[in-house]
Amino acid sequence: MSSTPAAASQAPAQDGQAQDGQAHNGDAATGNRPGGHGAATAARPTRGGRSRAAARAPWILLAPFLALFTLTFVLPILVALVSSFTKVTRSGLFGEKGVTSGFAGFDNYAQALGDANFIASIGRVLLFGVVQVPVMIVLCTVLALLLESASARWPGFFRAAYFMPYGVPGVIATILWSFLYVPGLSPFIDIAGSLGITLDFLGPDHVLWSIANIVTWSYTGYNMLIIVAQLKAIPAELYEAARVDGASPWRIARSIQLPLITPALVLTTVFSIIGTLQLFAEAQVLKTSAPAIDSQYTPNLSAYSTAFAYNDYNVAAAQAVLIALAAFILSFVFLRLTNRKSS
Repeated sequence: MSSTPAAASQAPAQDGQAQDGQAHNGDAATGNRPGGHGAATAARPTRGGRSRAAARAPWILLAPFLALFTLTFVLPILVALVSSFTKVTRSGLFGEKGVTSGFAGFDNYAQALGDANFIASIGRVLLFGVVQVPVMIVLCTVLALLLESASARWPGFFRAAYFMPYGVPGVIATILWSFLYVPGLSPFIDIAGSLGITLDFLGPDHVLWSIANIVTWSYTGYNMLIIVAQLKAIPAELYEAARVDGASPWRIARSIQLPLITPALVLTTVFSIIGTLQLFAEAQVLKTSAPAIDSQYTPNLSAYSTAFAYNDYNVAAAQAVLIALAAFILSFVFLRLTNRKSS
């Protein structure tokens, strides 16, 4: 009888120990022990960390391009802009007594715009662009339509042949054409002279168009390939439907091809407008053979001469900025006009 109360008193204690053991095991299973919750949490990457790493990944991949783009494109533009608003003063004959620089405001731009030769060079290339750009765009469009017509023979060969002049550097192309321009070397001048006709390709009235001929020869094939790529994107079903309706090749070109290659025509025209204001190599090479070409015949040649012949780098930077601004304005106006017409 005396053992019954003792056994009864031990049972609750054992039950409490069992419950404490189960609770301890439960805490161990769920990580509710000192340091347990932090360790389990640290072992699992958070969703925020994964999202931040995914957001950084594109920038890491773009970093090499952005660095190269900044060094070769953005930085030169910033340096030119800063230089165009800076005035450098040198003391002494060669600047040996010191060089000082300061903010010049718009003085360099006023000096550039006050240069009659620089203004004449801008007018000259504008005349060049008004004549040469439409002629080249028409020529490359006609060539592209002919090569993509159903009756074209060996289109691949002729595409490569027309594109080949684009691979010739501008300096080399000008030297090649100068053999046909210079009296005593040109067979055209000799043949015309035997017929009593005087040809002066490098005279003051013709040298600009001699340069236009070189540019047209060099870039027609390049622009033609852009238009050919646009022609190849036209669905074949449109051609089949037109032929079923009895449309002639001219009707197909006028009603289907020309409207659908308008984006390519706009692109090549914008490229040509920008290239017109970048005329440099042709005039620089022909300058030794053509007395009509002076050191400021084109805007780029004027900026080059101002910087390296007259050592006025700040005015040259202002001229360069004005050339870039003119190219941007002309391209923007042309795009606005074409977009308004298409809408």
